[in-house]
Amino acid sequence: MCLALPARVVQLLPGQRAIVDLGGVRKEVSIDLVDDAQVDDYVIIHVGYAIGKIDPEEAARTLALFAELAQTEARA
Repeated sequence: MCLALPARVVQLLPGQRAIVDLGGVRKEVSIDLVDDAQVDDYVIIHVGYAIGKIDPEEAARTLALFAELAQTEARA
């Protein structure tokens, strides 16, 4: 099973790289596969690569589901 997470692009870097934010965690990733990514776009991240863009509403729903899952696991 593969897991890809939505993250917001906060900074574009040289060499097809970008800084993304996922819940306050910032990470440098490759945007080679999403060469039209811009600051404030949401992208799907898998093993250090942005593999596609996602609309902000879908990103918010997905992140909310992850947060709900984390809360459920914390109570168990």
